[in-house]
Amino acid sequence: MNTEYGYIDQLNEQQQEAVLYDGGPSLVVAGAGSGKTRVLTYKIAYLIDRGVKPYHILALTFTNKAAREMKSRIGAVTGDDVAAQLWMGTFHSIFYRILRYEAEVISYPHDFTIYDASDSKSLIKSIIKEMQLDDKVYRATMIQSRISNAKNALVTPEAYEGIKDWMEADRKAKIPFLVEIYRRYRARCYRAGAMDFDDLLMQTNILFRDHTEILDKYRSRFHYVLVDEYQDTNFAQHLIVTRLCEQHRRIFVVGDDAQSIYSFRGANIDNMLRFKEIYPECRIFKLEQNYRSTQNIVDAANSLIHKNKGQIHKTVFSRNEAGGKIVVRTAYSDIEEGHIIAAMIKDMHREGDSPYAGFAVLYRTNAQSRLIEDALRTSNIAYRVYGGQSFYQRKEIKDLIAYFRVVVNPHDEEAVKRIINFPARGIGDTTVGKILSAATANDVSLWDIISSPKKYGLPINAGTMNKLLDFSRMITDLIDEKDRLPAPEMAELILTRSGLKAEYFGDRTVEGISRQENIAEALKAITEFSARIMEERGVDATLADFLVEVSLITDQDNDADEFADKVTLMTAHSAKGLEFDNIFIAGMEENLFPSIMADTEREMEEERRLFYVAITRARKNCVITHANSRFHHGQMVFPSPSRFLEDIDPDFLDYISKKSDNQAFNTAEINRQREPYQRYSPQITRRIDEPQGLKKLESTVGKETVKRDSIDGICLGDRVAHKMFGEGEVVSLEGYGAEARAIIEFDNIGKKTLILRYAVLTKC
Repeated sequence: MNTEYGYIDQLNEQQQEAVLYDGGPSLVVAGAGSGKTRVLTYKIAYLIDRGVKPYHILALTFTNKAAREMKSRIGAVTGDDVAAQLWMGTFHSIFYRILRYEAEVISYPHDFTIYDASDSKSLIKSIIKEMQLDDKVYRATMIQSRISNAKNALVTPEAYEGIKDWMEADRKAKIPFLVEIYRRYRARCYRAGAMDFDDLLMQTNILFRDHTEILDKYRSRFHYVLVDEYQDTNFAQHLIVTRLCEQHRRIFVVGDDAQSIYSFRGANIDNMLRFKEIYPECRIFKLEQNYRSTQNIVDAANSLIHKNKGQIHKTVFSRNEAGGKIVVRTAYSDIEEGHIIAAMIKDMHREGDSPYAGFAVLYRTNAQSRLIEDALRTSNIAYRVYGGQSFYQRKEIKDLIAYFRVVVNPHDEEAVKRIINFPARGIGDTTVGKILSAATANDVSLWDIISSPKKYGLPINAGTMNKLLDFSRMITDLIDEKDRLPAPEMAELILTRSGLKAEYFGDRTVEGISRQENIAEALKAITEFSARIMEERGVDATLADFLVEVSLITDQDNDADEFADKVTLMTAHSAKGLEFDNIFIAGMEENLFPSIMADTEREMEEERRLFYVAITRARKNCVITHANSRFHHGQMVFPSPSRFLEDIDPDFLDYISKKSDNQAFNTAEINRQREPYQRYSPQITRRIDEPQGLKKLESTVGKETVKRDSIDGICLGDRVAHKMFGEGEVVSLEGYGAEARAIIEFDNIGKKTLILRYAVLTKC
């Protein structure tokens, strides 16, 4: 199709239809690797070319990374100055922007603080302690999750009390005071002028629900609303979007129901599956051509996902090369599984000239990474664990950011608690406890008490009073400067006056120098951010602006190691939205993948979708591994292969169970990998093969031995199998009776010495 818009000709027929349609609500069902980002991008460019003003377009994404990529692509078509006028960003960043404009209406300060997950958890812990509840029963992480789920369902503490099923569930779980914790948590956030991430959605809903004039203002502003990854929306997000579009009905959503995997975060696949019920006049467009993966990978993934009942049916296809089948490898144990993966990566890297950055190992739970990391490390393969500690979660950076937060909003309770005695200024925990009690008794913030201790009758001695007033004066002086100085200069001033510079830059240890480098990098980030704001808006960035930027960073925006040549390790959940030439999926076993927590058909279908997501991350090769034995929660289990393997058409699978079937293994190379595992293997082998009380498994180095050609039917050169270590060759036999032992060169673990009296060996 030739159009006056050249970029439209870059799309296939299905993509063009979705972009050019302007007759009402549109649902784009985009299969994995089908170019949904391009469609969403060109849809926006097309609207602008049609005369829609960019500031009348609202585009919502789930990551800042996605928003930046789309805005950059749109800028290439329309010009960066036009793209800059779009209301484009994550749900949280856009709703923060609205709430900041309308803060007074809901009685929040203009520069309210955003609490991250650690701030939220810290506050919940404080409340649990103040209520004198058992923190082993009232676990902060669990309470935090339940409050989050309530907010995403738009349930206030008052409404929570009226839901009998929820209250009864709390009673049975022996946490009947959860609703009171929620009530106090909400009150403390409000008192601190703070919102958590869930509040950004909840408060926007409250704003639109209770103030129709404001809802009408944004309805008239946003002529078109476009949403990426619609299958990941929760109830709160879905309701806001519905309210904004219910009159003009110009809504364009893109998603893949087959990749809906975040129900634990509140995502509701029904938002997509029932889209046509809300918008009966909607057009559905299906993007079915996969540009990412080989035909075999796409066909295997199709055969898997078609087993789900709850879906919008589509048939994804690929015109890429057929490619190899998905390889399925069986390991004797989780230890051998790690070595199989490491050996295959090393071989594929060497033989295929594929960089390590082209490999990713996916697993269902974070705990699985340890053995895989050990195997990669002993094979001298560089790796990174995706989703590790964010730069902004490092202690020294959180300390600096906490000072920034207090200067912008001195009522920020969590930030005040973090900095009040760091660097040490003689204000101990006892004093902080008294401040907290006084704040609760008077229903004011910690800052109110700190800045006026006499007014509130704080019971402290004169020395402590002076220390509090000195701290108060320092913060007040910095507050007076914040509107006068641009963000980079203000950051430098805070670093110096707070005492952080003297605290951190006086440490010449390796760790100390690393912290200094991190602080320098944070200051550099502020400078770069300020330069960008000046370029985009023509104004100096404030410290508050920078804090918003930091607070709204998502999981996928924290990847500073993105371009390093390293194998990536991550959970299957974290892999969504990413792609690699070579994917390994580890631990495909019952009660692991699918999870043992998946009790209902709906939960099992989500587990199957998660496996689908994992497979479709692969461009060229996909390898699936599972183990016959695995350490789990401190005990050995013997799992069955995952039921999902049976869901895949066997025509697309290549089962390999022995070394001889695959030349990817170099025994000499793997032999160098064994050393770190010798500290695990005695304990593990005892669990399987030995009676209790056996003190020693392997022969003592240097002990005089008698070499033999055979013992009890085991001969030199025999191929044998062991439950934990896999298959190997007998390279030496020595000793008699209870001392008889075999040295076996295992294919993937290297040499092990086993006492034959206890070792359970099977000839291959």
